[in-house]
Amino acid sequence: MSNYLTNLAVVLCVIAAWPMSTCADDGAFNVQSNLHAGVAKVDITPRDVRDFEVTGHRRKVTGVRDPLRAGVLVLTDGEIKAAIVTLDTIGAWDEMVKLARQRIEKVTGVPAANILVAASHNHSGPSFSKNADWGRELIDKLGKAANEAAANMRPVSVGYGEDRIGFGINRRKVINGRAVVRLNPDGPNDPRVKVLRFDDGKSLTPMAVVMHAVCHPCFFTWGDKGSRPYPNGYPMMSADFPGEAQSFVEMCYAGKTSSLFLQGCAGDIRPNLPGYPYRCADEADIQWAGRDLGGAVVRTLARSVTREQLRTRAEFYPIRVASSVVSLPGKQSRIDAELMAMKIGPFLLLTMPGEPMVEYGFKLEKAIADRATPIIIGYANGNLGYIATTDAYKFGGYEPNTSKLAPEAEPIILTELSRLADRVVGDVFESFSKHPKDVKRRQELEKTQKPTGSSQ
Repeated sequence: MSNYLTNLAVVLCVIAAWPMSTCADDGAFNVQSNLHAGVAKVDITPRDVRDFEVTGHRRKVTGVRDPLRAGVLVLTDGEIKAAIVTLDTIGAWDEMVKLARQRIEKVTGVPAANILVAASHNHSGPSFSKNADWGRELIDKLGKAANEAAANMRPVSVGYGEDRIGFGINRRKVINGRAVVRLNPDGPNDPRVKVLRFDDGKSLTPMAVVMHAVCHPCFFTWGDKGSRPYPNGYPMMSADFPGEAQSFVEMCYAGKTSSLFLQGCAGDIRPNLPGYPYRCADEADIQWAGRDLGGAVVRTLARSVTREQLRTRAEFYPIRVASSVVSLPGKQSRIDAELMAMKIGPFLLLTMPGEPMVEYGFKLEKAIADRATPIIIGYANGNLGYIATTDAYKFGGYEPNTSKLAPEAEPIILTELSRLADRVVGDVFESFSKHPKDVKRRQELEKTQKPTGSSQ
């Protein structure tokens, strides 16, 4: 009888303790992955913004509405190291990219060629010069953020999801055979939001969030004459809607996550702010956009850690990076442009160094088909201006007229990005021939075209 009572007591204790232990563990999940990641963000707002001229739509500002920030995500699959840098700036200037890569490589050991540097294309921030105080401070801060990220790396798995925003609209309309600036709800647009979340599994709060959307961050820019209260543009520095969205996401997780923004092919996509032809935003507008994007991201983040979604996550995330500098036909002379492919497990990032029109994203995704999950990024690893489609030149308009490139640039860009995708995805081959001459030829080609950081 005493043994029975003892065993019963043990069972009752276990039953009584079970709900408590379940609650203690609820929200945590096991991460089995070769991928390690670390992240850090840093305030890059200039120290003195009194009577400061911002770039993009140039205007004088005094004061700061919200800070400009940079994010650094450092990754390794156990063999290959890579990094993604995001900036609340108008461009990823060539000079800045070179210096940032050098500094980050020095402090983290990530090869410079494996560092993706992308800008949100914010029109309410500073320009860059390596000799200016802000330029030097920016490089120093990127180095410190990268060092912090690399010092706090841990195993992660990656969740993915999509949602939609409603504030972007095409700004080109063809009337009587010519393209004019006009809000065009019937024009091509990409309202999708793509979201990657990097989890260490300790809680439902992601370690890092990478959001991707398509729209010019020019809410706070010039307005028309009737655009009150800011007919001359918003008078303060701001990170525009990408900054607002990042802050919203971080607020939802009590400041315990870091969110990074990647801009898509937004060359002809802008905020839907009707006016003459459109107005400068006010506080209601920026909250609308920031919370629209931020809300879409948070919805996606929450959905992607349900048990059904967790079961779909990979356990092996090989990193492959390949890049090339192509010579593009320009209106005045040839123009060099860096293109990059970065694959993190099933996720494929393709970059262009300027402002690609939205059709570039659609065409590249179609070419990739079901081979990987594509994320097409503009404004990265350089800043050559508008990248218009060949068809756009037939009708003229702002983007092709101001582009430095000739119409023939498009097929070169698309072809080279497809080749880079082939190299990092590694699932296509031009020949299966085993003839000694063919084998030797392939080996020689692989030596010259080996993906950066590849162990194969």
